[in-house]
Amino acid sequence: MAPTPVTSPVPIQWYPMLSALFLLVGLLVTASFFIYEATSSTRSRSLLKEVVSAAMASTFLGFGSLFLLLATGVYV
Repeated sequence: MAPTPVTSPVPIQWYPMLSALFLLVGLLVTASFFIYEATSSTRSRSLLKEVVSAAMASTFLGFGSLFLLLATGVYV
């Protein structure tokens, strides 16, 4: 039985567009997180909102970085 090659579930041509999209969304969520932290008072902050916002930003920036590395030929 011959082994089958491993292929990406996402077409290679989509890597630059996906990296730009994920990085843009991640930076926008990061900016909204910083604006929320700077403009809200200490008593009116919500830990859940902070954690969700930080997790979303981290996820989008992580996938954006991954696709940026893949688009430039660094296969991780």
